[in-house]
Amino acid sequence: MTAKSFDLIVIGAGPGGYVAAIRGAQLGLKVAIVEREHLGGICLNWGCIPTKALLRSAEVFHLMQRAGEFGLKADKISYDLAAVVKRSRGVAAQLSGGIGHLMKKNKITVVMGQATLPAKGRVSVTTDKGVEELTARNIVLATGARARELPGLEADGKRVWTYKYALNPPHMPKRLLVIGSGAIGIEFASFYNTLGADTTVVEVMDRVLPVEDVEISKFAKKQFVKQGMTIMEKAMVKQLDRAKDKITAHIEVKGKVEKHDFDTVISAVGIIGNVENLGLESLGVKLDRTHVVTDEYCRTGVDGLYAIGDIAGAPWLAHKASHEGVMVAELIAGGKPHPVKPESIAGCTYCHPQVASVGYTEAKAKELGYDIKVGRFPFIGNGKAIALGEAEGLVKTIFDAKTGELLGAHMIGAEVTELIQGYVVGRQLETTEEDLMNTVFPHPTLSEMMHESVLDAYGRVIHM
Repeated sequence: MTAKSFDLIVIGAGPGGYVAAIRGAQLGLKVAIVEREHLGGICLNWGCIPTKALLRSAEVFHLMQRAGEFGLKADKISYDLAAVVKRSRGVAAQLSGGIGHLMKKNKITVVMGQATLPAKGRVSVTTDKGVEELTARNIVLATGARARELPGLEADGKRVWTYKYALNPPHMPKRLLVIGSGAIGIEFASFYNTLGADTTVVEVMDRVLPVEDVEISKFAKKQFVKQGMTIMEKAMVKQLDRAKDKITAHIEVKGKVEKHDFDTVISAVGIIGNVENLGLESLGVKLDRTHVVTDEYCRTGVDGLYAIGDIAGAPWLAHKASHEGVMVAELIAGGKPHPVKPESIAGCTYCHPQVASVGYTEAKAKELGYDIKVGRFPFIGNGKAIALGEAEGLVKTIFDAKTGELLGAHMIGAEVTELIQGYVVGRQLETTEEDLMNTVFPHPTLSEMMHESVLDAYGRVIHM
């Protein structure tokens, strides 16, 4: 069998892989992409996109329940979980089909199957028709990651779920335990809690959303508790006793083990990289805790082999993967792209209220030795937030006192996942506090709080 030859082969068609393939094709490279399951990967089919569709349904349901506050009437409000899930699957399917169209448009060869790397520059793909051999000088690993499953807490799809089951649930939870309060755990807790599940969140660290600024975590916890969630911090699920209609969780808190009954458990305790069965070890690729070790340009140390996205380590975000895909394609095509800086990548969590951040937390900035100025502005001081009926929230900004550099921005409240990009652009353009203070923000908008938070850091806040 003659091997098909390409300039670039991408393994994995998630938001890192398919973007790398498109950018490579735009730059004149002959590109192939190998995918074993779905174009668009986990993000599009089982992650970012369908979860946002579910959360939108929950948000509308929540607003319907508040109709009276807005002078509106809505009686006998209810939901149809199957219809909510069907809409979310439809949104994912529509976008997955769109990726197929983009592959055709950019003349990218799509090979559906399981890839291995038998030697440098070679990819062997097991398809439903047999084995296809491909060769290329450059190969990009974009195989992503999957849910970590702890011993004894493994998903069974009936009462114990990972994100996949939670996206297509066999039943509506009445008493729900969510293990892990990172973005995935908190988004599912928020969704099911809004629909009426009695929700408990267990977090092993000392606070929920542990990667966020401490102040934001505390604010978030207060809101979640107000919404009826039970939050257990510095706690660990040691064991799950499974019965037909219930799960008894043994939860260790402050050295004592408590038993609590639930009908559903969602495990969201992190991810592990899809590094197995690719032949990486024999090629000499270095692995660190299921992730491929790379330099700032995503090079693995093996000539012509790159790794991007979740398989290459934190932050585990689709937009980081996409940007790395573009960078690597440009590097392969002879360009001189800038490396992706993790601290310039925003993180967004779409719970209610939303959480978004970029750059250093206050604690991290201090740890790095910066002399800092911190500004804050609450949603209650913003006209648009009050008009929206969304007066709970906070914008926090952190500056280098010496240079005026924006070191970090942290937000919680309505639409902050959209607002954060203003600060991301500011950091990219190496904006100072003076630039931000002299920028005119439109009124009435939520974005005015971003201005006020900057002003507050320098003792010039107007509306507080």
